Amino acid sequence: MRPVVRGLAVNGEEDSVDSTPLLQRAQQPEAAPVCCSARYNLALLAFFGFFILYALRVNLSVALMDMVDSNATLTDNSTSQECAEHSAPIKVLHNHTGRRYQWDAETQGWILGSFFYGYIITQIPGGYIANKVGGKLLLGFGVLGTAIFTLFTPIAADLGAIALIVLRAVEGLGEGVTFPAMHAMWSSWAPPLERSKLLSISYAGAQLGTVISLPLSGIICYYMNWNYVFYFFGIAGIVWFIFWMWTVSDTPKAHRTISPTEKEYIFASLQNQLSSQKSVPWISIVKSLPLWAIVAAHFSYNWTFYTLLTLLPTYMKEILRFNVQENGFLSALPYFGCWLCMILAGQAADNLREKWNFSTISVRRIFTLIGMVGPAVFLVAAGFIGCNYSLAVAFLTISTTLGGFCSSGFSINHLDIAPSYASILLGITNTFATVPGMVGPIIAKSLTPDNTIREWQIVFYIAAAINVFGAILFMLFAKGEVQKWALTDHHGHRS
Repeated sequence: MRPVVRGLAVNGEEDSVDSTPLLQRAQQPEAAPVCCSARYNLALLAFFGFFILYALRVNLSVALMDMVDSNATLTDNSTSQECAEHSAPIKVLHNHTGRRYQWDAETQGWILGSFFYGYIITQIPGGYIANKVGGKLLLGFGVLGTAIFTLFTPIAADLGAIALIVLRAVEGLGEGVTFPAMHAMWSSWAPPLERSKLLSISYAGAQLGTVISLPLSGIICYYMNWNYVFYFFGIAGIVWFIFWMWTVSDTPKAHRTISPTEKEYIFASLQNQLSSQKSVPWISIVKSLPLWAIVAAHFSYNWTFYTLLTLLPTYMKEILRFNVQENGFLSALPYFGCWLCMILAGQAADNLREKWNFSTISVRRIFTLIGMVGPAVFLVAAGFIGCNYSLAVAFLTISTTLGGFCSSGFSINHLDIAPSYASILLGITNTFATVPGMVGPIIAKSLTPDNTIREWQIVFYIAAAINVFGAILFMLFAKGEVQKWALTDHHGHRS
C-alpha cells in the first residue's frame, strides 16, 4: 500500500511549509492502482497529443529548407571562420520533386514567426473556455484544427507567402488553447500528490515531438519531398483526435470505464482543492503575487527555450561548423535530454512530497532553481569553450536537459495555488511566455551579424541573466498552497 495522501493547505498565507493537511487522517483515501488506471491512460494519450502538436509546430522549420530556392538564404549571416570544418559533406540521394519558392530571408522569417501571432491570442480565452466547458473538446479540436490546416500547407504555399503566413497564424490559434485545456482537465483528474508525475508525462510529449519530428521531417524531405512532411503529421493528428474523443472524459464522474476505487480516490483527494463558485475572481487573480511569480519564471524559461529551439541549428552549423546532414541528430539531442529529465523529475518531485515529507512549495522552488539556474550556468560555459565541439554539444545538451526540472517546478504551480482556475492562470502565464518566442530569436539574430563566438557569448549571457532573474523572483514570491481567493469554502467540490 502506498503512503496515504497528505499535503496541500488551503491557507493562502503559507510560506515555506504546508501547515494544513489536505485531509484529516481518518479521511485519508487509499491510493488507487496506477496500472491501467483512467488517470494514467489520460496522461499517456495527452503525451501523444502534445507529441503531435509540437511535431506540427516545428516541421515547417525543416521543410522550409527544401521549399526555398537554393539562391534564397534563410539567414543573411555569414558562416564563421573561427572554427575549422568539423565534418565532410555526405552525399545523399535527394528528391527534388517538391516545388520551390523565391522567398528571401525576411519573408522566411515572417513565415516561421507567424505561428506565434496566432498562438498568443487564444491563451487566455482558451483558459476561460476550458474553465467553463471543460478541456476535452477544446484540446481535441485544437489538435484537429491544427492538423487539418497543416494538410493545406502545400496549397497555401502555392498561393504565396501571405497565404502561408495566414495559415500558420491560424494554426497558432488552434494550438493556443491546448495547454490551458489540459490544465483544466488535470484540475479534476490529478490527485495533489500525483500532479508532478501525471503532468510531466503528458507535457513531456512536446519535447519528444521535437526530438523525433526534426530528423523525421528531414528524412521525409530527402527521400520523398517536403509536401509529405505536412501530410504525414496532419494525418497523425486526425488519427489521434479519434482516439482522444473516444476514450477520455472531462471529469472522472463522466468517464465510462473508470473503477469506483479510482473515482473515489480522486474525489477524496481533491475535496479541499476545488471551488464551487461559478464566477471567475478576475480581480483577485490579477492581484495574486504568486501568479506573477509564475509569470516571471515562465517568461524567463521560455526566453532560453525558444532562442535555442530556433537558433541552435544555426549555431551548430555556422559557428561549430557541423555538417547538418551528418549531425542533424545533434540539434534534437538536447530535447531528448529534456524529455527524459521531465519524466524523471516528475517521479522525484512527488516522491519528495509523499515519502520524504517535503512541502509543496519547497519542491517547486528547488526544481525551478535547478531548472533555471543550472541551464544558465552551462549556457554561459558553452560560450567560453571556443571550438571544442564535444564540450559545446555537451554543455548545450546539459543546459536544455536541466530545464526539464521546471516541469515539476513553476510549470504546474498553477494547480497548486488555484486548481479550479488553473486553465485561466496558465493562459495568462503562457501569454507572457509566448513573447520570447516572438522577440527572443530576433534579438539574438541582431546581436550576431558576423556570427562570431564573441557575439554568441552575448546571446548566451542575456539568456542566462534572464533565467536567473526569473528564478529569483519565483523563489521570493511563489506559494505552494491553494490561495484563499481560489475557494469559496473549504469543502467546495466540482465533479
